[in-house]
Amino acid sequence: MSVPSAVPPGRSLPAHARDLIRMHDAVISGSRPPVRPRGVVSRSWSRVLRLGLRADTLNARGRLGGEELAHRRETSPLRDVVADLTQVAGVMSDSSHILLVIADRDGVILWREGTSAVRHRADDLGFREGSEWSEKRVGTNAIGTALVEAAPVELLAGEHFEQGQHSWYCTAAPVHDPRTGELLGVIDVSGPALTLHPAIGALVETGRRLVESRLRHRHREHLDRLRRVGEPLLAAGPSLVVDDEGWVAASAGVWVGSRIAVPTDGEPMVVPGLGVCRPERLGEGWLVRPSGPDRTVRLDLDLACAPVLSLRGGDLGWQRPLTKRHAEILVLLHRAGRAGLSAEALSRALYGDAEHVVTVRAEVSRLRRLLGALVSTRPYRLADQVLMSVHPSGADRRNAFRNPAR
Repeated sequence: MSVPSAVPPGRSLPAHARDLIRMHDAVISGSRPPVRPRGVVSRSWSRVLRLGLRADTLNARGRLGGEELAHRRETSPLRDVVADLTQVAGVMSDSSHILLVIADRDGVILWREGTSAVRHRADDLGFREGSEWSEKRVGTNAIGTALVEAAPVELLAGEHFEQGQHSWYCTAAPVHDPRTGELLGVIDVSGPALTLHPAIGALVETGRRLVESRLRHRHREHLDRLRRVGEPLLAAGPSLVVDDEGWVAASAGVWVGSRIAVPTDGEPMVVPGLGVCRPERLGEGWLVRPSGPDRTVRLDLDLACAPVLSLRGGDLGWQRPLTKRHAEILVLLHRAGRAGLSAEALSRALYGDAEHVVTVRAEVSRLRRLLGALVSTRPYRLADQVLMSVHPSGADRRNAFRNPAR
C-alpha cells in the first residue's frame, strides 16, 4: 500500500503548511478551520482528545532505560535490516535533512539515523532512542497513527496534534512479518516541514518492501540450513524438522502444513498425524517424532473439583489445570464430535445467543495457546486422533459448570 501524500496535487508546500497550522489552531479553539482535516487526521485528533492530551505543550514521553532498550533491540526482528535501510535513505539527494527512525510495535524508537543537526532538533521534541511515540503518549504523529490505523501515514506541520511538532513532517509505514502478517514495527522518515519531498513516501514504501523481502529471504535460508542438518535423521520414520517458532523445514511420512506449535524442551506436544511427540534439540531447531507407535492421543477431563486435563500418549503425558470456561468449551467440542461447532454455535451454547463470537474466538485462542493442536479450528473441534473422556457426567457435570470463570 502506497503512502498517501500530505500535500494535495498542485498545492504549494509552504502555503499548505501554513494553512494546516491555521487549521490546527481553529479546530483546537473550536472555530471554523480554513481547510478541513483529512480523515486520518480527524480520527486521530478525536482519539487523542478523548485521552486528555494537550496540544500546547509536549506531553510526557515514556522512555526506556538502557537495559530495556538494548533488550528490545536484540529481540527485534528488524535488527538485521537497519544497515540496509540506512543505505536506502542515503541515496536521497537531500538526505542531510532526513531522520530515519525504526520503532517497534509499541511505538518505541529503537534506532535513529541522521545528521547531528537534524538529530539535535529531534532531541528537543524527545524524538530519540527509547522514547515511546504512540498516540497515547505524544498525540497524532506518523509512527503512532500508523500503528493505530494499520496503514501508512504522512503528516505535515499542523496535522500533528502537538504544536511543538508543527515544524516537522513525518512519513511512516508499518512493517509486517511476511509469513504471518504479524506487526513487527514501523519505518519512519521525518524532517523539517518545508523539506518534504514527493519522493519521501516512495522512499518509506521502498524501505518497507526491502525489510519484508529480507525477512522472507533470511527465513528461507534458515530453514534450508536446518533441512540439510535434519534430513538424514528423517529416514528412521515419520518425523519433522522445525525451527524454534515451529516452521517446518523438512518432513517425512506426514504432512502438517507449514507450521506446528512451538516446541519446548522436555515438554510433550501433540502434532496432527504424529500423535504425542517428544521434541529433541537439533542445532538451531528441533527434531519432532512420535513417542511411540500408537498415534492416538487420550485426554481425561476431570471436573470433580477444579477442572484438570490429563494427556496420555505413548510413554509421555502431562496434567494441566483449566478454567471452568475452557473446561466447558472442551465438553461442548467433545459432545459435538467430528462435526465440530462454528463460533456462532459455540456462542449460543455458552451464552445463549450468537452475539459473543468475538469473545468465543478469544477464549478458544487462549485455549489453543495452552493445548496447541489438540483443538482444531474451522470448525472448532477436537483434533483427529484425540479421544477424550469426561468425569463426572450428567447432573454432576452441570453442577461443576455453575458460575464458570469468564
